[in-house]
Amino acid sequence: MPDGTDARESRPAEWARQDAAPARSRPWIAPSVAAAAVLLLGYGIWRGIDGRREAAAALAVSTREQAEPVVSLLHPESGAPDQELVLPGNTLAYISAPIYARTSGYLKQWYFDIGAHVRQGQLLAEIETPELDEQLRQARADLVAAQANTRLAAVTAKRADALVKLHWVSEQDRDNADSALAADEAIERSRGAQVARLEQLQSFERVYAPFDGIITARNTDIGHLINAGAGAPAAELFVMAMIKTLRIYVSVPEMDVEAIHVGDIVGVTLQEFPGRSFHGKVVRTSNAIDLVSRTLLVEVDVDNPDGVLLPGAYTDVHFALAGGSGSVTVPSSVLLFRREGLRVAILRGGKAELVPIRIGRDYGDRVEVVSGLTAADAVIANPSDSLVSGTVVRVARALHSGPGQ
Repeated sequence: MPDGTDARESRPAEWARQDAAPARSRPWIAPSVAAAAVLLLGYGIWRGIDGRREAAAALAVSTREQAEPVVSLLHPESGAPDQELVLPGNTLAYISAPIYARTSGYLKQWYFDIGAHVRQGQLLAEIETPELDEQLRQARADLVAAQANTRLAAVTAKRADALVKLHWVSEQDRDNADSALAADEAIERSRGAQVARLEQLQSFERVYAPFDGIITARNTDIGHLINAGAGAPAAELFVMAMIKTLRIYVSVPEMDVEAIHVGDIVGVTLQEFPGRSFHGKVVRTSNAIDLVSRTLLVEVDVDNPDGVLLPGAYTDVHFALAGGSGSVTVPSSVLLFRREGLRVAILRGGKAELVPIRIGRDYGDRVEVVSGLTAADAVIANPSDSLVSGTVVRVARALHSGPGQ
């Protein structure tokens, strides 16, 4: 046992001596560790500086990118689409005439009421004219007396002419007889003209239809006193209208006048006939712009053989307007309203440029541009109100055409 104990106590001391020997033989370890620490610290500092530099560069790029507006582009559509111009119209009868009496009296009878279809020459009403009848009888009696005087004067003149040759009467007497004959003949013609005038007035006791049409108004009745305008305004008895053909008058805005041509076929619609269209024809225009409304008055005639359309009806007239061949269309959202006038932003050389344009027709979500743009221009869609010419912009996505292309 004592031997064993000594052996164990002597063994650690030997091991300690063995471990201390290599430590004294490696003096470079401490400087190496210090150098590695310095290198690690320098690398960390360099990485921090480089990270800040990269962040500053990224920030500069981001700031520059954010300062450049991001835009999308589109191409204008070539040509404007055909459009229909719908305008209100006033419908009138082709012929409308008030019927008056040409002689005064009392209405004896009327034969047609409102809505009646009558033919030209049909009797509409009769008027009793007792005073005119008496005047006519007196005039005829005066004519008979004048004719008798003329016959007597003719015999006297003939006799005087024969006697003057025998020198039984003087030439003066013959001349007096000839003058008396001429005067009596003039009186006879005057009496005859008076009779003819009164007979013509008496013929107006019967009121006839002047054309084929319908009675749209009756303003008299049996027993009414008919005044033909003697000392007071004449009153109309009937109103007639010819409706086999109707006239529709339309006021066309000045900007669309060039699209209206005499002979064009147009559509006519009425609210009381949904889904049904009638055909009319442009027959004439006023050839003058109204100074107040700045419109052109256009007449459209519509055949109405069955009388379905009524005069006075409110109609919509549909004019076909051809699209402009040299124009383009763009969305309304690309328009910029400036003090100098209407502008559109286009992309040229990576920069925005505001170009002046002139628009034609407005289609709602799109407008027709008649000058200032071509189909090859790259138009900036939805430009901001603050956009000015020369601004550098970035394209968000590939160039595309407008709707419908």
